[in-house]
Amino acid sequence: MRPSRLTDRLLARLFGASLDRQLAAGLTPESSALLAARARHIVALRHRRQLARTWGRLLRTARRAPGTYHPAIPVCGDRIVAAEPDVRALARLLTAPLPVPARGVAMATALLTDALGPVYNPRSQGSLADALAAAIAELDPALPLMRESAARR
Repeated sequence: MRPSRLTDRLLARLFGASLDRQLAAGLTPESSALLAARARHIVALRHRRQLARTWGRLLRTARRAPGTYHPAIPVCGDRIVAAEPDVRALARLLTAPLPVPARGVAMATALLTDALGPVYNPRSQGSLADALAAAIAELDPALPLMRESAARR
């Protein structure tokens, strides 16, 4: 991969949510300069620690109002509290000083930014526990950081 240019890094931040969704869906960072720049940013330990803190704040907010949906605090508290062990496992993996694949970080980020997903939408058909389990599986430090097909090119 070529080093990212300043323009790539700026555009990757500007289009971060869209790029995160693409990475979460399985597109490889090597498939475009913007995806590569975004992947570099989100796998940095500093960013991952910040993401883990955000999950911790979400858990604290949900514990204050489990079982209800509050327009002032628009989270599905009951789902989040029920998934607390998975949220804590996710936070531990995010803060581990080992390199992790970008897909897992993007999945954890996308869950926090998807207004129609199980964190915020009480009508969401998706299971928060399943989504967290998928992100946790992708954060396994034993997984290759690059997909085999991309590594062979």
